[in-house]
Amino acid sequence: MRILRFRLFVFLLMLCMSAAVSGCATVRHPVPPNLVDKVQIGDMDDIRVIVGESNTKLQENLLESVKQESAEDFLAGQDGVKVYPLLAISGGGANGAYGAGLLKGWSEEGSRPVFKVVTGISTGALMAPYAFLGSKYDGALEKLYTTMSTKDVMSSKGPFGALFGNSLANNRPLRKKLAEILDQDLLSKIAVEHKRGRRLLVGTVNLDAQKFVIWDMGAIAARGDVKLFRKVVIASAAIPVVFPPSIFYVEAGGKSYDEMHVDGGTLTQVFTTYKLLEGMQGVAKSLGIDPSKIRSRLYILRNGYMSPNYKKVRDNLPSLAERSFDTIIEAQGVGDVYRIYVFAKQRGGDYNLACIPGDFKQDSKEMFDPEDMKRLFDRGYQDAVEGYKWHKVPPGLAEETPAS
Repeated sequence: MRILRFRLFVFLLMLCMSAAVSGCATVRHPVPPNLVDKVQIGDMDDIRVIVGESNTKLQENLLESVKQESAEDFLAGQDGVKVYPLLAISGGGANGAYGAGLLKGWSEEGSRPVFKVVTGISTGALMAPYAFLGSKYDGALEKLYTTMSTKDVMSSKGPFGALFGNSLANNRPLRKKLAEILDQDLLSKIAVEHKRGRRLLVGTVNLDAQKFVIWDMGAIAARGDVKLFRKVVIASAAIPVVFPPSIFYVEAGGKSYDEMHVDGGTLTQVFTTYKLLEGMQGVAKSLGIDPSKIRSRLYILRNGYMSPNYKKVRDNLPSLAERSFDTIIEAQGVGDVYRIYVFAKQRGGDYNLACIPGDFKQDSKEMFDPEDMKRLFDRGYQDAVEGYKWHKVPPGLAEETPAS
């Protein structure tokens, strides 16, 4: 991780000099706070929701998806209750190799379901389109997470480029990679599944408003807007300071503005539809949907550790910054899966969590080390092909045991 340590060191220098160069920033026209919930991107007013703002279009769209599915897609039980499999893929950078391996092994083990909804953040946003389309794309996921290296994700700006810019590194290589793999053909396949009542959702953070934004990627695919699709994925993976933010040009109140979006992991490491469905019982009934007849079987792929992972820290600023940052992210991930667990239990949902096992020791030589990622992919694959033992509770709680 020497490259990361160097960039963190440069960042510390930048903080010390920020007052001197603050006037060099690009002039922006951010959305005023009173118009944040009135923004529109072109004529697409149903492709996203800002969590916490009063806009129910995407929530209604999610409920309408129940009507779009065919009777054979998700069968109801004898009690008339439908149990929908939902997949939530977390952030984690190169650790996404574990989730990619687990998905492939799960397919070969034979019990991987067709998911009603797939959500993704950061590296999970890169994985989500493939996971959404099913096991036939396991090979593409494997190639992505076992051959990708740091140079395929970022390029250096150099000390002065970083000092006078908005990030330490450039994500042009990642944008080029996504232009190759997120093509029109892939979007067409996602659009077909969207029209069948399935949903693909990706999260970003509106940095000005400090709001989490959920994008309906299937709706974007159905419009054939490949540029916007890629831009949202890039935004979701834009780690603040490390990568430049994504700027979305929008309209509100008859005027043009811009929004600054960064990595969804800035606010949460993993998300599910509970952020959309809170308080939606009344809307469900107005659409002729009985919420009591809907249950979720939630699968969370946490591309990271969920327990303390020992690592010797050198007594210097870059090492301390790197280790502290990792600790904060891992602690945030634990809090996220706890919140999801509580919501699932309140609604009678089935909770299943997967994470990198504590006995796996990484030995990466760079941020995205293909050799170490291959080892991690293989571990995820082996764990799943043998029948993954999903955690039924978050870390720190006793695992539930069946009544005797």
